[in-house]
Amino acid sequence: MPRPLKIANASGFWGDQPGAAADLVAAAPDLDYLTLDYLAEVSLSIMAIMRAKDPHAGYARDFVEVLRSLVPFYQAGGQSRIVTNAGGLDPVACAQACAGVLREAKLAHLRIAVVTGDDVLPLLKENPARFPNLETQTALESVSARLVTANAYVGADPIARALAAGADLVITGRVADPSLTVGPCAFHFGWKPTDFDAIAGATIAGHLIECGTQACGGFSTDWLDLPDNHAIGFPIVEVFADGSCVVTKPEGTGGAVTVGTVKEQLLYEIGDPGNYLSPDVTASLLGLRAEATGENRVRISGAGGRAPTDTLKVSATYRDGYKAHGMLTIFGHDAVRKARHAGEGILRRLHDRGCIFRESLVECLGTGASVRGIVSRVSDTHLIETVLRVSVAADTREPVEQFVREIAPLVTSGPQGVTGYATGRPKVLPIFGYWPTLVAKSAVLPSWRFVSA
Repeated sequence: MPRPLKIANASGFWGDQPGAAADLVAAAPDLDYLTLDYLAEVSLSIMAIMRAKDPHAGYARDFVEVLRSLVPFYQAGGQSRIVTNAGGLDPVACAQACAGVLREAKLAHLRIAVVTGDDVLPLLKENPARFPNLETQTALESVSARLVTANAYVGADPIARALAAGADLVITGRVADPSLTVGPCAFHFGWKPTDFDAIAGATIAGHLIECGTQACGGFSTDWLDLPDNHAIGFPIVEVFADGSCVVTKPEGTGGAVTVGTVKEQLLYEIGDPGNYLSPDVTASLLGLRAEATGENRVRISGAGGRAPTDTLKVSATYRDGYKAHGMLTIFGHDAVRKARHAGEGILRRLHDRGCIFRESLVECLGTGASVRGIVSRVSDTHLIETVLRVSVAADTREPVEQFVREIAPLVTSGPQGVTGYATGRPKVLPIFGYWPTLVAKSAVLPSWRFVSA
């Protein structure tokens, strides 16, 4: 069988380890592709706040520094190509910032392409009746005036076309996470859109690496027993022409790639395993086979594919008020009772002043309070320390502003044993509601183009 395509992932989310990309290419310089995933469901609303302050800041600026860390690799002749969704709301601005890095490093010969067309906010605002909430069926009219972002999860095709045209770095906005891997595979192997089984296999490969270190034991059931779990490696998939793959990681990195760690990631956030939906294919995991073929090597085969749906998922967000969380540590006899009374006292004082909160919550961490429905196995009376966390949410900012001023006064008006108040007042934060919906695939026209370095 011909040499497989080697694809690694160096970022599972916006805020992941910034040195991972440079470490990966140093440990595996023969990588064909490096993918980096920055976009969770509400990441684009954070970028919208950034863009409101600076019109050119609607992307994951962390990626620009990641690219800078890769300059020595490319100056030494490294050939790994990059595919990332770091473009967020503004792939062109991200590309221009990256072009500046490449010009400074005398690497302007590397070609940058951007994929756009995922922004469907005008479409939702124009006709909100067509876009009910996918989970609750609530009408969008109830929040349409407060919409901030609306982006469709586009597929691998524009990525593959950009790579076919010679792009070394492809920067996208919202695409389906596995499509970051499917795009390079479709281009490299020359798959047709109807090669459903092969595309399904690449979709599974992309899903296995999209969360970064999780495929190598991060977040796994046996994390505590993993070797060198302080430095878990990032995953690599070796994808074959039929879509099957081998999951592995660089030698000398921590964690482990086992049938167990791979299966845990395989089942992560997939919904119906017989109908794993993506813009590129409807994949079935039901016939998958996972087998260890060596140390830190697991072969995945048997994916089944069918035609994708004629709709795309849209991740929309809207402004939904304000919130704040205040925390203090309470130490000593009856710590939990004191903390609970102190937290409830804050809310009572604010209520007496006319503050109306949509939601409020008093938690005593250490008692099982952080997970609803869990009953502590330790009696509150046996605990001599707890962390009091009081949270509020309101439709307007003013009552939340009053709340954040009430935490510090517990130092003198609250129970004895209050500590942990050196961080100052809590911050008032905006709340963004999440609105999943569907849009006709025919209404979304993603495209790509080069951005000059």
